[in-house]
Order: sequence, then structure tokens, then C-alpha cells
Amino acid sequence: MRDFKNFRLESRRSRRSPLLRLLVGGAILIAAGVGLLLWQVSGGQPAPAPAPAPSAPQPDSNIQKKPSRQITLPLKLPDLGDESSSTTLPAPPPTAKPRRSEQPAAQPSTTTRTKSIVTQAPALDRESLSWSNHTIRSGDTLSSIFSEQALSPTLLHRIVNSSKTAKQLTHIKPGETLRIGRDSSNAFRSLILDHDRINSLIIEIEGDSFSARTDTKQVERRTTHRSATIQDSLYLSAKQAGLPESVIMELANIFGWDIDFALEIRSGDHFSVIWEEEFLNGDKLRDGAILAAEFVNQGRRYRALRYTDESGHSDYFTPEGRSMRKAFLRAPVDFRRISSRFTRARWHPVLGKKRPHRGVDYSAKIGTPIKAAGDGKIIHRGRKGGYGRTVIIQHGQRYTTLYAHLSRYNKKAKSGSRVKQGQIIGYVGKSGLATGPHLHYEFRVNGVHRNPLTVKLPAAQPIAKKYRADFEMKSLDLLAQLETLSRTMLADAN
Repeated sequence: MRDFKNFRLESRRSRRSPLLRLLVGGAILIAAGVGLLLWQVSGGQPAPAPAPAPSAPQPDSNIQKKPSRQITLPLKLPDLGDESSSTTLPAPPPTAKPRRSEQPAAQPSTTTRTKSIVTQAPALDRESLSWSNHTIRSGDTLSSIFSEQALSPTLLHRIVNSSKTAKQLTHIKPGETLRIGRDSSNAFRSLILDHDRINSLIIEIEGDSFSARTDTKQVERRTTHRSATIQDSLYLSAKQAGLPESVIMELANIFGWDIDFALEIRSGDHFSVIWEEEFLNGDKLRDGAILAAEFVNQGRRYRALRYTDESGHSDYFTPEGRSMRKAFLRAPVDFRRISSRFTRARWHPVLGKKRPHRGVDYSAKIGTPIKAAGDGKIIHRGRKGGYGRTVIIQHGQRYTTLYAHLSRYNKKAKSGSRVKQGQIIGYVGKSGLATGPHLHYEFRVNGVHRNPLTVKLPAAQPIAKKYRADFEMKSLDLLAQLETLSRTMLADAN
């Protein structure tokens, strides 16, 4: 049921003339303007006013809804007798809140803190991964290995193209080991290519990409030495003294320009060797280079010292700075034994008659590598009568060397190509007039056959003058050690 008073008021208002409505509206607007002007003049502080009548807040699509303050202005309306009415106007807005830039700086930024936490990804724990190992075999490819390990070609493409370092993965070699690490969900996490026990390529997931780096383990180098007197052969005496085979062969190579270890070794000859041993995590990894050596052959003393210059090049020199290296090797194969020596004539086992033998025969197994005795140019590679498969090398204007009875040639050593001293040119065989596998080697000077075991060979360049002082300083300690070893050995012999 409608309120009776409200009904009467609406009836009275409904009888008012249009002019009255216009006057009332004009008065309201004037009063609102005066109030707003007073508020601005007073600095935005509203004048005291009676308690505001409750009023519903006005919606505004652009301003956040807030409780509004209101001012009530009493107005006297004409022709309404003593009855008055009060019109409620919106109060001026309160003092503006500080802008974002004026807010206290101590309030932290939640977005920045969250980003910092996200970027600090935990380091990969390799111990928690399960690893599968694959030893690279001849014919293996990365694609076949990834397929075997149930890894996608897309993953391989992303890894290889992630960086220049990662692209090294494409150069795998037989004998290397590829290790693949997976997490507990069997997802790929890491890959390690072990080139050997010291050098590795490590690739790991890092965010949406991959990180790649090379790793070289720290190797410990220790110095050791051995001395021995030869009773039968260099090889057997050195083995009995505890020298590794690699050190024995290097010892023969160092003095191989001056001593023929097949024909000139005598019982009572003696030697001393100082060399490095390399250790990894306390375990012996391998034998390193010879640092200094002494060999006494038939009373003649030979000494060699290793020196490495500032460019990293290493070679062996006498204590006076002369190079141990000569223009030619005494023997083009690793020494074992010589089946026949240089003579003017000998009984040929195939032809059944005496025939000049102007060279040296090295007995060795079929397939033993044959080395070029010196730098030069191959002027013949092919069959040559009773020599069978033969290679002839021209060394400058005066010297030529001949290598006969080969089983096959090195594919890279072709007729007309240049070769370096020690480069493999072919392999021992028994082609031509030969009863067994061996190398027939000839040395010619101006076309005349010379005994390669005794001919005087031109020496290589001595140590450079700019390194002479450094060489002499670094050699003092090694020479002192050689002298001590020599005296000790002589004392033990007496």
C-alpha cells in the first residue's frame, strides 16, 4: 500500500506550473555553482555543513566507486509558504591521493622478485642422472647413435646448431666415448663426448637452449730416470732395466741419426734416460717425453737435451746447441734387426749367384710402415724389375734414396708429390726378387751408391741465437742429473 504523505506531495507537485519548475531548477544550479566556487577558493577544504542526508552513490564509468561526501544547502522556494526544501548536492572530491611516483619507495615489487627467483635455475646435478655409454665404432654417425638411444633427430639438430662449440660434436672418431644423461623421467639432460681420459666436450640443457664447453682434466707430471748397461741388444737390456717400450723407441729415434742400433751396438755400451710420467687422479696415465738422455757407444759419448721454444716447438740438441736431427734418418724403419749389411757382392738367394748388394736390408713383418729418410720429392713410384714395388725420392741436387720390395704404397705419397722426413711412404713386403718380407734401402750421392749406415749426413740447423741463453740456463739442471746418473752407474760397475 502506497504511503499517504508521498501520495499528497506528488499530487501537489503535479499541480505546479512549468514556470515554477524552471525557477526551482535555476536556483539549484546557481547554488551548486556558488558552492563549487567557495570550495576552490578555500583550497579544496569544504565548509562545515550539517550531517549529510543518505544518498545513493552516482555511478561513473571512468572513476572508481568511492563513498561520496555531500553538502546540504537550505533554499527558500517562492510560493511555498513556510514549507522549505533542502537539495542535496555532491560534495567536492576529497584531496587527491599521491600519484604512483609519490608512493613510498620502500614498497617492494612483486614482479621483480618473482623474476629473480625464476632466473636462478638450479645447477645440473650429474650424479642424479642415469648414464648410457656408447663407444664410437668405425661407420657410426650421430644420427645412428641418437636413433639407437631413442633420441629424436630434432634434438640432435638443436644441439649441433646451438653454438660453434657444440658443432664439434659432428667430428666424432672411432675409440671415443659418447655418454648420454637422463633424469628420473627419462628425459634428455646432458651429453658428454670423451675424446680421451683427459679431454671432453660437455653439452647440457640450459633453459630453452644448450650450453657447451670443453673440459681438460689436470694432469700431474713427474720425472723419473733409468740407467742400464747393454748385454745383448738395446731393446732387451732397456726392457730389463724397466724402460717402457715407447721410451725405448724414442731413445732410438733421438740417437738414430748418429748410432746404428742394429750393427754398431756392443756389449758394455750404456745409457741413462730422464723422462716424464703423466698421472691422472693419482693413477699413471702414460709416459711423457724424454727430457734428457746419454748414450755411450764404443767409448763415444752422445748427449741429447729437449728444448721447447716460445712458439711451443720442441726438439733435441747437444749441450753445445747443435741439433740432434740430421737431414736424413739412418734407418727408414723402426730398428729391429738387419738381415744383410752393405757389401760389394753377396750370394743372391733367388738368383743363385753372387751379385752386388749396394744397400741395406731391414727384416720386418709385412705391413711395417716405411718412412721417408728426408725431405724431398717422389720421382718414381711403381714396379722396377727385381726391386718389385719401389719408391725413389730426390733430396735436393745431390741425394736420392730408394725403397724396394714394398707390399703397397701410401695413397698420399704419389709420384711427383713432396714428402717430409719421417712421413709414411709405403709398407714392407716381398715383391720382386725377395725370399721373405723385408725392406731394401739404398742411399746415393751424386748417383753413386753409399753405405747408408756410415755415410756422413748433413746436419740440421742449430738452435736459434735468440733461444741460446734460455737453452743453456734450462739445460744446467738436466746435465747435472745426467752426470750424477753416469757416475752412479760407473761406481756400481766397479
